[in-house]
Amino acid sequence: MPIKIPNDLPAAEQLKAEGVRVIGEEEALRQDIRPMEIALLNLMPEKRKTEVQLARLLGATPLQVELTLLTTSSYRPRTVPESHLQAFYRTWEEVRDRKFDGLIVTGAPVEHLPFEEVRYWQELTHIFDWSRTHVHSSCFICWGAQAALYHFHRVPKHVLPCKRFGIYVHYVTETEDARRNPLVRGFDDYFLVPVSRHTETRIEDLPDNGELEVLVVSNAAGLCLLYEPRYRAMYMFNHLEYDTFTLHEEYQRDLRRRRDVNLPINYYPDDDPEKTPRNCWRAYAHLLFGNWINEMYQTTPYDIRQIGRDREPVRLETT
Repeated sequence: MPIKIPNDLPAAEQLKAEGVRVIGEEEALRQDIRPMEIALLNLMPEKRKTEVQLARLLGATPLQVELTLLTTSSYRPRTVPESHLQAFYRTWEEVRDRKFDGLIVTGAPVEHLPFEEVRYWQELTHIFDWSRTHVHSSCFICWGAQAALYHFHRVPKHVLPCKRFGIYVHYVTETEDARRNPLVRGFDDYFLVPVSRHTETRIEDLPDNGELEVLVVSNAAGLCLLYEPRYRAMYMFNHLEYDTFTLHEEYQRDLRRRRDVNLPINYYPDDDPEKTPRNCWRAYAHLLFGNWINEMYQTTPYDIRQIGRDREPVRLETT
């Protein structure tokens, strides 16, 4: 089935070229089905690339998905034309009265800052709280996962000695919760995941109240995927959505800023940056997001207005 995105969104042409079925608003109205309503809070600086990466995965699932692009109103990024934001994005204030089947919150290049010093932190915490009663299932990615985990459970992030960067071997944990969790259904015993982080979240910092399930870890890269059953929230600390050349572009960007940049691990053939990297994680990206969409479809109310009626937001009081 196709993905419905705003008319004239530049990402549409690239998605069509890749064979992803894209429909406009007029064609979607003629289909007598209820699409999965997913909001994407895109905090990444290169928004168009992130739009393509995530729409590609959402559009490959067997259900119709309607994607609503969100940005913050308390901070307007300078890395994307204002005309693009005005044409294709809405602020949370504009959609806060709506219900969504799914919410994706991306990472952001603010790892070096304490959470409370991020310019849009207050707005983001309101969005997190809103998601508890207005969103059926959430997917938090990289810094977005760290931020949500800190907000809801006060789990800290830790600065790494150097950037954790490359393709790392991961595995599904040998627990009953992990083995039966539909998010990792079909995953191999070991698989590769792109990692690009200056900070980490540690398993020993997680609350021991059983609210969070550790699904995927790496011996070298640490925690990768958590699940919170009560709110159907997925915390993904790495980047299965990345394109083949995303790490290469990050490496070249970092080299332009300084020379002491480590080569991404297990990425270039023979560790030669002149050789073309090979994508060895694409299938797992499709599998994870396909599992997420399928589980969302199986459990969300047909009447979208009923989402969140049985929930109360859970907040830890700040001290």
